[in-house]
Amino acid sequence: MAAKRFAFVIADLYGGGAQKSLLYTADQLRQRGHEVIVFTLRELVEHRIPEGLSIENLGVVTSFTKATTTVLTEKWQARKIAQALEAWQPDVVISCSCDKITRHLRHSNLYFWVKSDVSAKFSEPRKRARAFDKVRRFYGGRRVIAVSHGVKENLEKVVGLEAERILAIYNPYEREPFVEMAKEPAELPDGEFFLCVASLEPRKRHDRLLRAYAQSGVATPLVIMGKGKPEHESAIREQISELGLEDRVIMAGYHHNPYPWIAAAKAMILTSDAEGLPRVLIEALLLHTPVISVDCPSGPREILTQELADFLVAPDNEKGLADAIARMDQAPIEIEERHYRQFLRENVIPQFEAL
Repeated sequence: MAAKRFAFVIADLYGGGAQKSLLYTADQLRQRGHEVIVFTLRELVEHRIPEGLSIENLGVVTSFTKATTTVLTEKWQARKIAQALEAWQPDVVISCSCDKITRHLRHSNLYFWVKSDVSAKFSEPRKRARAFDKVRRFYGGRRVIAVSHGVKENLEKVVGLEAERILAIYNPYEREPFVEMAKEPAELPDGEFFLCVASLEPRKRHDRLLRAYAQSGVATPLVIMGKGKPEHESAIREQISELGLEDRVIMAGYHHNPYPWIAAAKAMILTSDAEGLPRVLIEALLLHTPVISVDCPSGPREILTQELADFLVAPDNEKGLADAIARMDQAPIEIEERHYRQFLRENVIPQFEAL
């Protein structure tokens, strides 16, 4: 395929999966001979930047613009982005996590990369209706990349989005970098442990996790890794105490490199109310760590395929989740390449190249 010029636009490089997958996708395209640049809207970097990948901060998100945010502010910010794009002349533009601003752009081949399932985020009818309306306003008649088939289906059938084009493209992965990061030194717990890596926020449902873990009766410790607001962390610690789990649950905080922990875990557990395509589950499989997950919308069902589906549990079935934890504790499943092949870069990157 002829080389193309790709421009990615993202608010910043701080945070979780969306930033990681963008950097990796951009760098893989660069390594395959394409010209690639990542435009950020503010100077905030937490992740490792791949060597050779061009990052340019446009500085259009400031304390002033955040305090005075209006549609006029957004259009001013979009004009600044448009000027940078005009100077760089990309063939493809991909917007991620800053669509409130980039929706005002009119590049001929602009895609909005939707990473989460808005249809599962809100249960209160008015909030849900407002969220759906926002999605239709932002992406109606535009081009969209959905991070999973579940997100694509829900955008079309639940939200009622009428886009020019919606493509389902997984985030791309390769196994070797995760294996190398997993070899870095880390102070791991002694012996076996289960692991949950998730931001400490209500949507991740640590309450569900802790109740099911307590009900499972397993002696294998549970490690909870992640960061969040102090009040959310306090609620989790309080529940641990109420359930009498202080001697079996470890609050490990946030780690820039969680992969030694993921590789060493007996299994990864995810109990969220909603996801897009939870990369932590894919990363666990890449490190041949088995996974237990609730069947939340969307993503887990597309990740836990074949015999792994035996450890996919309905979100409201805490007894089933407890049983899955107990079964995994007794007989951990063996992970093979066939379980994660659909997410490997050689199967995914060509889909981005075809945009």
